[in-house]
Amino acid sequence: MLNYRKFTSAKYVESSVEAVGVKEKQGIRVKLADDERLWFVPLDPANSDYAEIMRQVDAGELTIEEAE
Repeated sequence: MLNYRKFTSAKYVESSVEAVGVKEKQGIRVKLADDERLWFVPLDPANSDYAEIMRQVDAGELTIEEAE
């Protein structure tokens, strides 16, 4: 758990299945205001970090960039 500190950035992470040619969002890479490391959070509503990211997005406090 990331202790619900302020996230300063968030970006979706994709994984591709080359045989099928499909890309799927696998999670979100986030950065915290007081931490230089990047954290990976799975796209799982039961995950408390994911729930907090979505709360911040809904409150207009955070925007998640699309994967490249």
